[in-house]
Amino acid sequence: MELLSQAQELLAIPSTADRPDELHRALEYVLDFVGTGHTVERFSSNGKPSALVYAGPSRRHFPLILNAHLDVVPAGDEQFRPRVEGSRLYARGAHDMKVAALVEALVFQEATTPVALQLVTDEEVGGRNGTLHQLENGVTADFVVIGEQSGLRLVNESKGIFTAVLRATGRSGHSAYPWNADSALLKLTTSIQNVIDKYPVPTAEAWRTTVNVARIGTSNTALNQVPADATAWLDIRYPPQDTDFTGHSLEEIAAYLESLCAPDVTVTIERLDPPHHAADDSPQVLALQRAARNQGFSGDFLRKHGAADGRFYYQRGVDAVIFGIGGDGLHGPAEYVDITTIEPYYRALTEFVSTI
Repeated sequence: MELLSQAQELLAIPSTADRPDELHRALEYVLDFVGTGHTVERFSSNGKPSALVYAGPSRRHFPLILNAHLDVVPAGDEQFRPRVEGSRLYARGAHDMKVAALVEALVFQEATTPVALQLVTDEEVGGRNGTLHQLENGVTADFVVIGEQSGLRLVNESKGIFTAVLRATGRSGHSAYPWNADSALLKLTTSIQNVIDKYPVPTAEAWRTTVNVARIGTSNTALNQVPADATAWLDIRYPPQDTDFTGHSLEEIAAYLESLCAPDVTVTIERLDPPHHAADDSPQVLALQRAARNQGFSGDFLRKHGAADGRFYYQRGVDAVIFGIGGDGLHGPAEYVDITTIEPYYRALTEFVSTI
């Protein structure tokens, strides 16, 4: 109950990306919660603070890192006034993932094994100035537990992500005489349809590549003019099993997508992040599964369609899994954490840490 009260104090901090002071305040709150007697290394990148906490002298490699992010997506003021209804604690960040962050901090505080606590404040906007920044400064581990929501299941696989920008060129002309022009917009929409035909929009959850057409635009402003240029943004998520994208460079992926496009349409790939995968039979994964099952939970594997900071570890050959508490409504108006899962999560994580 004491942790629940402290969680509500942390949840009341509106630590969104556009409020740097609140990001600092959330980080300091958890560091104060951990207490003294530990080494605290602070990092900062593009205004986003983060910290690495551990016992003993300065070091960069750890058998285990507990990773938590303290930033949240924007919400109305009412969602930063936490409330308990029955077995649910409602607030922005309750499920994703401030409550789990405090549990991880408590487990770290009580640990007698060599574990580090990694606290970041930019996961919701990409993670490059938190987790990735620390890794680029030499931080690494044998295994990583990320406290994102999972209902005490293990997320050992998540999709890769990249943005494709399609640019079409044509020839302007009067719309009454289209044979004298060459519509860039039609080339673009044909190209988009070709991509969607290759990767259809699922009608239900499916572990396959998805394409979201996020934007289509042109500089043309006249109704009676054929557009000479057009641009589209595609957000593409892909599983490790999709060999069209997995293991390929930006240039290779751009060339592949251009092969699906109409003439005079070029493709630029931005923000390419590979999928994340952790071996399901590693000693650490099996130990974490046992710990979850000892608390009456299945410990089953779960795939996530969204990207998380585990991908940065995967790129460096480090197994990382998501293992967190239960709840629902993340990023929505009724986000909540299932209070009944907090203590089992704490006990399972404590048992697992003791095996390291």
